[in-house]
Amino acid sequence: MPTTSLGSVWQRHRDTDRHPSLLLSRASLLVLAVIFGLLGAAEVRVPLRAQMVVYLVGMVALNLPHGGYEHFENLRRRRPSFRWRYVAVYLAAIGGFVGLFLTAPVAGLALALTVAMAKGGLGGLQVLEATSGTDHLQTRFQRGLAAAVRGGAVMLVPIVFWPETFHAFSSLMVGLVEPGALSSYAGSFDTTRLVIGSGYGLALTAHIVLGYVRGGGRSWLVDAGESLLLATYFAFVPVLVAVGLYFPFWYSARQVARTASVETEPVGDERWDLLGGADASTVALRAWVVLVVGALATFGVLVAVYWAFPNPLGTSNLLPGAVAFWSMFISIVALPHIVVGSLLDRDRGIWYVP
Repeated sequence: MPTTSLGSVWQRHRDTDRHPSLLLSRASLLVLAVIFGLLGAAEVRVPLRAQMVVYLVGMVALNLPHGGYEHFENLRRRRPSFRWRYVAVYLAAIGGFVGLFLTAPVAGLALALTVAMAKGGLGGLQVLEATSGTDHLQTRFQRGLAAAVRGGAVMLVPIVFWPETFHAFSSLMVGLVEPGALSSYAGSFDTTRLVIGSGYGLALTAHIVLGYVRGGGRSWLVDAGESLLLATYFAFVPVLVAVGLYFPFWYSARQVARTASVETEPVGDERWDLLGGADASTVALRAWVVLVVGALATFGVLVAVYWAFPNPLGTSNLLPGAVAFWSMFISIVALPHIVVGSLLDRDRGIWYVP
């Protein structure tokens, strides 16, 4: 069996950490951070209605298809018995999350925020490993800290820099079940911001310093630069715009780079390949069928969740209600996406690298 030398691994990392999708993700966030930083310095505010439209376009039209693609790639060459078990556990996890939200909406909100951070952090770590490498992350603690810093930027930094918007839409999300349930926590929000801001700043500093001490090199430089870029982006860009564009322009784009960077050796049993076929037309037809079935399945889950909530659009107008509902829904479907497709399937999960 052929072996891979350290030199060839380093060369692959050096080549693939310049993948166009990675360059696009970094450039997109940097440009947005600079633009909104200048707008903020000039005291120009983007209307909230425009921010909500950007959020919905980014999260629904641009990012949702990629979530389905990750699951399809995971299940593509699996045996049918595994696929059915996967779907069953997936639906059970969705049911459990909905049940939590309906019985304890504040706890459901906390879990939703945690899911968003876990998705960004764990996914970001996998991209780093497949492209630039993680030679500077030599312990499990460092890897966990790296994931926490990257994922924490998505939710913790906006709490500090955009508290009014963050609190308002958090209240709307809780209001889908119990309007006003978050009001009892409003009095301690400033203290919470201080604790979160201090904790995140300490974690970011520790992550960068430890990475330099434990290894340094190009992998550390890339990781440190991207971690600082994420923190800056979520500090300068309004939270609705920042989250709405982060997932399609950063998370999904970088997962494309990760997929393109891994080795393309066969995985699983090719007999079970959902796109297996004798000719290109057969493959195209099967891909179209899978796309349609996946879209209908997602729509079915969406309808079921909508009818399960007593106030699916909250007590506000349609647009903010839609933002609140989609934020809750995408967190619900992302929980099993992470738990089932990653943590419970370490060998062949959604971030599998042959």
